[in-house]
Amino acid sequence: CLLYNQVPVVDASSFVAPSPPPTMTQTTISLRNQHGLCVQSKQNSEEEQIAIERRSVLTSFLSAATVVMTSPSSSAAAVQDIPTQSAATSAGRRGCNTNTNPSTTTVTCLGDLRKNNPDGRLTKISATENGVSTSAVRNPSRFSPPWTFLTETSDARVAWKSLINAVNTVEPGMQIVELTDTYLHATAPTVSPPGLLGEAGLDDLEFILRVEDNVVLYRSASRTSVFVYPLTQPVSDRNSNLKRLQKIRSILGWEELGMRQEGSKMI
Repeated sequence: CLLYNQVPVVDASSFVAPSPPPTMTQTTISLRNQHGLCVQSKQNSEEEQIAIERRSVLTSFLSAATVVMTSPSSSAAAVQDIPTQSAATSAGRRGCNTNTNPSTTTVTCLGDLRKNNPDGRLTKISATENGVSTSAVRNPSRFSPPWTFLTETSDARVAWKSLINAVNTVEPGMQIVELTDTYLHATAPTVSPPGLLGEAGLDDLEFILRVEDNVVLYRSASRTSVFVYPLTQPVSDRNSNLKRLQKIRSILGWEELGMRQEGSKMI
């Protein structure tokens, strides 16, 4: 059993390894153990030891970077932690739940109903949602004028019953969930964007009877808005909220008190 440089084997207890040649980075030593078997060991040069330490530091750095990139506190998860009221995709809305992934952001809001308004008025329609309302006077693309029932009757109670019947029959899936002598709240399945399920997949319709003015105010809006990156406007409802209201008014034979809302052209 010989040294790398062919030095004869000596007893391990008295062996002193020679210095490696200047051009070598590692010396291989062969010794016989107590059982007479040949054992090899490697002694790293100073340059090799430095290189090993550098590799170890680099490996530790890369491992730490990988943990940061894959941890729940990454930027994608951080976006989900932004308070809903501060997120651009829910601006102007209340009671929202936001879910986001690399391609889409889905915002569902349940806090825009009249019962949440201290003044008792219907809520306007935000630029971040689909729908129309007689209260959206500052947003022309979401505003629709009040209806007058005088073309049918001068009796507000008769007009209100007619509205209830029209809402119940306008389309399948329509359901009245709250009804008083002057307020009606109904829900209908969201038509567009498709694929929304459960409470998130509903449109809210609200009507208020103004007896003293012979008019009915209304609001129809989708609970859920879907944003596709990098667009900042929600995927269109293809004017489904507006068309449903127009169908109800057509059944009643009532007139609009103002310029008719034509709806979005970008559908």
